[in-house]
Amino acid sequence: MTHRSVPDAALRELARAHGVSTEYVTDRGDRVTVAADTLVAVLASCGVDASTPHAARRALAVRRAADTDRLLPACVVVRAGSAVRLRLPPGAEARVALEDGGECGLAAPLPPGAHVLHAVAGERRASAPLLSVPERIPVPERRGWGFLIQLYSVLSRRSWGMGDLADLAELASWSGRALGAGFVQLGPLHAVEPGPLPDPSPYRPSSRRFADPMHVRVEDVPEYRYLDGEARRAVDSCAARARALNERVLSGATLIDREAVRALKYEALRRVYEVPPAPGRRAALEAFTAREGEDLTDFATWCALAEVHGGAWRSWPEGLRDPRSPRVAEARGELADAVAFHRWLAWITDEQLAGAQRAAKDAGMDIGLVHDLAVGVAPEGADAWTLQHCLAGRMSVGAPPDDFNPLGQDWGQPPWRPDALAAEGYRPLAALLRAGMRHAGALRVDHVMGLFRLWWVPEGRPPSEGTYVRYDAEAMLGVLLLEAHRAGAVLIGEDLGTVEHGVREELAARGVLGTSVQRFEYLGGSEGRHGPLPPRQWRTNCLATLTTHDLPTTAAWLSGEHVDLRARLGLLTRPEPEEKAQAAAERDGWLAELRRLDLLPDPDGEVVALHRFLTRTPSTLLGVWLPDATGDRRPQNLPGTAEVHPSWRLPVADRHGRPVPLEDLPGHPHVQAVTRVFSDGEPHGTRTEERDVRPGPCSA
Repeated sequence: MTHRSVPDAALRELARAHGVSTEYVTDRGDRVTVAADTLVAVLASCGVDASTPHAARRALAVRRAADTDRLLPACVVVRAGSAVRLRLPPGAEARVALEDGGECGLAAPLPPGAHVLHAVAGERRASAPLLSVPERIPVPERRGWGFLIQLYSVLSRRSWGMGDLADLAELASWSGRALGAGFVQLGPLHAVEPGPLPDPSPYRPSSRRFADPMHVRVEDVPEYRYLDGEARRAVDSCAARARALNERVLSGATLIDREAVRALKYEALRRVYEVPPAPGRRAALEAFTAREGEDLTDFATWCALAEVHGGAWRSWPEGLRDPRSPRVAEARGELADAVAFHRWLAWITDEQLAGAQRAAKDAGMDIGLVHDLAVGVAPEGADAWTLQHCLAGRMSVGAPPDDFNPLGQDWGQPPWRPDALAAEGYRPLAALLRAGMRHAGALRVDHVMGLFRLWWVPEGRPPSEGTYVRYDAEAMLGVLLLEAHRAGAVLIGEDLGTVEHGVREELAARGVLGTSVQRFEYLGGSEGRHGPLPPRQWRTNCLATLTTHDLPTTAAWLSGEHVDLRARLGLLTRPEPEEKAQAAAERDGWLAELRRLDLLPDPDGEVVALHRFLTRTPSTLLGVWLPDATGDRRPQNLPGTAEVHPSWRLPVADRHGRPVPLEDLPGHPHVQAVTRVFSDGEPHGTRTEERDVRPGPCSA
């Protein structure tokens, strides 16, 4: 074997110094040594040359010298209320510049915030970001339940072909007032790439810092009412075409077509944009623009450039690939009206997001909206262009091979560079977290384990040839908690799948709720499963649900239709009879558990009985997947099947596959039966500490 297959000592030490794992343990407990080629590629994406043994030794010497010579770390993180403890040279002096403009010494307890640490030692001077982060954020005081939805799928008869923010406000208002729901959890509303959407997944956005204007209700933009003449006729034409599209979707004649919806809305919104705003409205736009600052300007610039050069910025003329280049500044002036239009779009979207959260709170919801933060962004999108100095080029986030995915996974999203984030004081991360919580009572963090480590896959290689890269979890988690503290928001971590030992415990200790899904809750965990986990042994501090957008609906799981679907699409990894036998055994085990608990027979059926099971758990939040409430049997997403299954394009439907409009939800018999579980059972407003429960183990 050559040195490129088996890493030598210098390469291993260099990799570890940069947080790159040289070996890992599989889900079966096997230890795997990472190939030298992988380590070299990962280090190169972080600006470290280890292409030869000599280069690796030289880079290691540079790293050691930098660590020795550095007066301050790249970033310092302390718990709020604590003093700063640093190892400084004798005679060195240090002070803290507080984010509110004040100043204090290192011995003073620090308030939460993003401060700056200054140090002087003789002729040496240094400054570093100093993050003072909460020890823990509060969990909800009262138990609550709510719907889990993908917004595009919740159409009303007034929609333009997909669910929008006005529909969201109506859903929140109805479920809060009439049903006592405490929240509505959404899929990501992040901005997507312009042009065709070969992969319509909301989990691969262009930007996580701004929501997509396709979610706007055009008629609710205040300037809409002042349209007249030809502009009014043009927008009315868009609305008529949108209503026709909407009727086709609700009749079941066609799927949701987000490209068509977006085209119609942009055509209409360009006309609305041309209406001069009133003085108060202009002042509000200027305040929004000032608040969002350079981030908004960069995003709007990318959108304007993408309209001219296409959405793949790496293929743009060379001078436009760097957002700080003189050519980009020049192009921004040339495209000033387009940049202003995209700023305006971001503003009206933000306004309607705020309106939806206001409607939820006005309806009595304790939390209101729960926004979803995707794990990453598209490599050619707006964030990847603007934040390219903080993202690892030629790398993708994924997952190593395991029993569920024997080949591993490649999600096609560039990961954060740990060193660059630290050098920036984690400001890019803080900015997108702040955006996600601005109009929300809670934030769901997809793949929350990524705050600790991520699986990096070098470009052009299979996921099996990747490795884990570690992050400063104290800083990453600290920034998340700091922004939640500022927003007064609850945090929900999606911690499903393979989770490193100690991660769930650390998240729970800091006040981050976990996620427990019935399909994965077994005695002995996912490895030693031997029967359903009894309800009293479920976690207390978590969101408990029956299913997710990536899993079969409960009706399909009970009937076994999910196996039939995967068989038709050629997705089974074992003979069909074996798959069906295992699925039936899992289902029968759960039905036996329901009978043991006297939850069956239930006059309303097995789906309702399983929801009653959730109320027997001690879990703080209970989530109802809206398609489960309507009896839908189709999965919203079947991972890896964009070409053969209509993932992310299905309206919420009944058990026959007939779309159910938002207006029909209150009178739908199955919706009534499911939601009665939460109004007839334990009150949703019961205080968490008053429930006579025992925390259960953290099952996988």
